[in-house]
Amino acid sequence: MDWRRFSGRQIRGASAAALLAIVCLGYSAQAAIRAIIASQSAPMQAAARATGYEAEDHFPGAALLYAADSDAAPAAGVTGTAALPDLPIPADALATIADGTIHAAAPFSLRHASATDRDRAVQCLTAAIYYEAGNEPDAGQRAVAQVILNRVRHPAFPATVCGVIYQGSERTTGCQFSYACDGSMARVPARASWLRAMRVAAVMLAGAVERDVGTATHYHTYAVTPSWNRQLVMTAAIGAHFFHRWQGYWGTPGAFRQAYIGGEPLPGPHPRPIAPGAPVAQVARTDAAAAVAIARPRTPASAIQPAYAQSSLPIAGSSFSRPIADPLPDSTILDKWKDSGKPLR
Repeated sequence: MDWRRFSGRQIRGASAAALLAIVCLGYSAQAAIRAIIASQSAPMQAAARATGYEAEDHFPGAALLYAADSDAAPAAGVTGTAALPDLPIPADALATIADGTIHAAAPFSLRHASATDRDRAVQCLTAAIYYEAGNEPDAGQRAVAQVILNRVRHPAFPATVCGVIYQGSERTTGCQFSYACDGSMARVPARASWLRAMRVAAVMLAGAVERDVGTATHYHTYAVTPSWNRQLVMTAAIGAHFFHRWQGYWGTPGAFRQAYIGGEPLPGPHPRPIAPGAPVAQVARTDAAAAVAIARPRTPASAIQPAYAQSSLPIAGSSFSRPIADPLPDSTILDKWKDSGKPLR
């Protein structure tokens, strides 16, 4: 009996020691695995890029509802494409390290603009805000305006507000902003919405900045996916629009070096050239003066009723039917009023 109790104690002791050894071995193995993972991940963390929106994953959860052809006019709510400037990158830009974060644009300034330039800039920017983001909250309208002002200061685009907005409007497939070519401007603006867009335009031209947009030069609504979507880097999602900048140096703050010196063109789409050999009657007229010049239909003489056939001729015996050489009739002014127009003596 005593030998059995002694053996049982030994057995239980040996089991406990074995269990403790297994537990210690498990902790040691787990520690070893953690050490291996840490040693392998350390170099990767050191070489990882800075956090922020990246080109390959910048469009979360969007369905491919529409793909815009690079040669086609942009869809509603989409900025068009523009080629990067064929210019060398400045030497001082090569030393700049792109950190991948969003940098707010510098405030826009109209200090070199004339009164005419200011009026035209406000008019063009108001129209762009109204037709591109009329139903957006204030932040969404400021964001659209920020993209336009960013383009004004980028060498890939015209150096004026109206020039940026109506760039390419002389071609049906060249509009950078869809409303300038799709007939939207034929609608009469709603007064309250137009005044709201004008206030936003004035604030942005006076130096306000929509910081979250950063250096974005493109945007599109959530309902479409342009073909250039994956080639750019997303900076923000505000209201119904996604905003993007170019990759590399041309999307960094240092690239926005184009000075604004005024010289705003006339507000409105550019006139489209007449195709060689096209009949004048088939040419699309874009301005009011040209529209007035279009020939009006004429009623054939055979279709005019007899009662109205002589309606354009002067009445016999009237002053319009009398030859110019005929003397004019005597004045019927009373004598007391004949001298009313002469100066007093």
